[in-house]
Amino acid sequence: MPRGDRSRPFVEMPWPAGGDGRHLYLGVNLSDSSLPLRPGSPHVLGPGDLLVWGTVPPAGDVAEDVAFFRVPRFLLDVPEEALRCAPVIRVGGGHGLAECVSLFLSALARTSRRRDPTVGGRLALNTADLVALLLTEVQESDRPGDLADPAHELLARVQTHIRENLADSSMSPDSIARAHHISVRYLHKLFRTSGTTVGAWIRQHRLAACRLELRRRRRSVAVVAQSWGFTSPSHFSRVFRQTYGLSPKQWQNSVL
Repeated sequence: MPRGDRSRPFVEMPWPAGGDGRHLYLGVNLSDSSLPLRPGSPHVLGPGDLLVWGTVPPAGDVAEDVAFFRVPRFLLDVPEEALRCAPVIRVGGGHGLAECVSLFLSALARTSRRRDPTVGGRLALNTADLVALLLTEVQESDRPGDLADPAHELLARVQTHIRENLADSSMSPDSIARAHHISVRYLHKLFRTSGTTVGAWIRQHRLAACRLELRRRRRSVAVVAQSWGFTSPSHFSRVFRQTYGLSPKQWQNSVL
C-alpha cells in the first residue's frame, strides 16, 4: 500500500465516469530491494517490478512497499486474451517501457493525491495510456517462439496494412486479401490463429482511434466516426457503447 495511507488498498485516481465497473489491477515495488508480494508468495518483485492482475488481487498481509493501482477496463484498448493467459503477470521494471511505467506509477504513489482536478484527470488518462501500451508490449513478447514462421510474418504485415488504412471505409477482407495476394479464406484463417476475426480486429482498432480523437479534440461524434471508416453514426454509437460501456458523447464529455 502507498506510504502514508495504510487504510486504503489502492492509490486513488480521478478516473472518468463510465464503463461496466471492471478494473485491471497493478502492483509496483516502491523499495530498493527485492521482496515477496506477501510471506510465502511465489511472486518476488525486484526494485520497480510490476504485477498485473485481471481480477481483484487476493487479500492478505501484502508487503507494505508495494503500491496498488486499479484502472477501469473501459480505458484500456487491450484484448481480454492478454489477461486470460495467466491470472498474474509479472513485468520486470528495469528497462524499456516497463521502466517508464514503473517510475511513473511510483511517483504517483509517493506524491500527494491532492492535485488540481484538471491535472489529476490528465494524469489518470495518461496512466491508462501507459498501462495499455505496457500490456500490449507484454502480450506481443509472450507470443510463441515461432514468430519467424511465414504465416506470423504475413499476419503482422496485414495488421500493419489495416492500421495504415483504418480511415478507408471501403477496406474489406476482399481488398485486404488482394493487397497481399492471398485468398480471403486464408486471410480469415490467419486471424483465427490469433483468436479473433478480420472484422473484429478492424473494428477494435477503429474504435480505439475514435476514442482517442474524441478525447483530444472537440469534434462531433459523426465527423469522428466517418473520419475513421464508420459509415453509419448510429452503428458506431452502438458498438462504442457495447465496447466501452458509455456512448461516444458521454465519453467525450467525461474526458474533456
